Amino acid sequence: MSINNEQIWQSTEKFWEEQIIESLSEYIRIPNKSPMFDPNWKSNGYMDDAIAHVTRWVESQQVPGLSLTLHELPGRTPTLLLEYPGDINETVLIYGHIDKQPEFSGWYEDLEPWLPVRKTDKLYGRGGADDGYAIYSAISALKSLIAQQVEIPRIVILIEASEESGSPDLPVYMEQLSEDIGTPGLVIALDSTCGNYDQLWITTSLRGMLIGELKVQVLEQGAHSGAAGGIVGSSFRLLRQLISRVEDENTGEILPSFLNEQIPDTRRREAEKAGEVLGDELKTMYTYAGESGPISEDATELILNNTWLASMEVTGMDGIPDLANAGNVLRPHTTAKIALRLPPTTDAMQAKTELTKLLTENSPYKTAVSFELETPNPGWHAPETTPVLEQSLQSASQAYFDAPAIAMGCGGSIPFMEFLANKLPQAQFVVTGVLGPHSNAHGPNEFLHIPTAKKVTACVANLVYDWGQNHKS
Repeated sequence: MSINNEQIWQSTEKFWEEQIIESLSEYIRIPNKSPMFDPNWKSNGYMDDAIAHVTRWVESQQVPGLSLTLHELPGRTPTLLLEYPGDINETVLIYGHIDKQPEFSGWYEDLEPWLPVRKTDKLYGRGGADDGYAIYSAISALKSLIAQQVEIPRIVILIEASEESGSPDLPVYMEQLSEDIGTPGLVIALDSTCGNYDQLWITTSLRGMLIGELKVQVLEQGAHSGAAGGIVGSSFRLLRQLISRVEDENTGEILPSFLNEQIPDTRRREAEKAGEVLGDELKTMYTYAGESGPISEDATELILNNTWLASMEVTGMDGIPDLANAGNVLRPHTTAKIALRLPPTTDAMQAKTELTKLLTENSPYKTAVSFELETPNPGWHAPETTPVLEQSLQSASQAYFDAPAIAMGCGGSIPFMEFLANKLPQAQFVVTGVLGPHSNAHGPNEFLHIPTAKKVTACVANLVYDWGQNHKS
C-alpha cells in the first residue's frame, strides 16, 4: 500500500491553517532567548514557557501511541523527546530546536520581534522559521501518515533548547537518552536554509564557526590625542593590523593555510547546479544599500564562497564611545568580537589553537593583546546520499513543489550535525529548512514562508514513509 500525495497535501494544508498557525504565533510571543543571550533564562522562565506551550499543543493533538517526555538535567536547558513506535523496525530521527536569537534592531514600524504578524503568505516574528516550526511540522507529517493507515517506521522527535548557543547541552542529553533514541538510519534536521521557495533544498555541508573577542590595549587610561598621538600606537590601528593577518582587507580572502580546505568535486558540481537554478536571485537575496551589490557576478563562486570558504565578520566592538561622547582622546583599548566561519572539513579545535597563536604572538610594539574564544562549533560534510534516498528526495519535491530537489551547502552552522554524524556513522541525513531569501533569521523582520513550510512538511511525510518501506526487515 502506498500513500496518496494529494491526501497528504490536503491534510497538511488544513492542519497548518487550523492547528499550527495560531499556536506557532503564540510561540513567537515568548522571548525564550538562547542561554548565550539570556544568562538568567531559568529564572526569567521564558524557556519553560515555550516548552510548556508546545507540550500542551502536542498533547492536544491526541496522537495515539505518541509519547512525550521532558528531560532537564541540573544546570542544563530542557530537551523534549517524542517517540512514535511505528510498525517497522527502523528509526527515523527528526530534529529541531526551541531557543531563539535576541531581538536585534531595524524591524519595520508595524513589526516587532515578539509580535506575530501574518501578511499573506508570511508569518513575521522571531523564532517562527528558526526554528519554532520544526516540532509543528514533525507532528503534522506524523498525523498525515497515520491518517493514511500505512505502515511507517519508528519516529523519534528531538527538540533541544541551546542550539543558538552552540548546542553545549545536546551531547549530554544524547548520551543520557541514547537507549531511548536508538540507532536511527535516517536523520531529518528541520533547521536549515533554502535557496528559493520553489523546490526542496537539501543541505549537504555546514561551515564551522569560531567566535572570539580580540582586545588590544595600549594604555592603562586614555590620553589627550594631541599629546599622545604619534607617540602611542592607536589601539584601533593595531587591531586592524592584527585582523589583516587573517583577512585580506582588499578582497576578504582568508589568508592562513589552516583555514583553507580543498573543495570536493561533488560539492563544486552541486554549487554549479544550484547556481544555474538561482541565477540572478543571489544578487537580490539581500537588501543592499545604495548601488552596492554582491562581491562577484558569478553565481557558482558566490555559493562556494558562502558554503566552503572561510569568511570573517566583526560583529561588535567595545572601547569605542558613541559619536556624541567621542572626545579627542587616544583610547586605551579597542576590542572586536570576531565571527570566523570555517570550511566544513576544518578541525575547529585545531583552528582555535592556531588562530590564537597567530593573533597574539609577536604583537606590534609588544602591545598587550588577548583573544578569548568561545567553544568552537565544528562544521559538517554529509555522507554521500544513497540512490534510494536521492530518488525519495526527488519524488517528494516533484510531488509538492512540482520541481526537482536541489542540494547545496549552507554557510551557517548546526553544531548538532557533526556530533550526530560521529555518533551515527552509518546514518543518512536530510538537512532542510525554510530559511529562504529575505527570511532574515537572526536579523530584523524574520519571517516564516508559510507555503514552503507546508510543502516541506508534506515532503517529510513522504520521506519517512519511503524510508520505512525501503528498510523493512
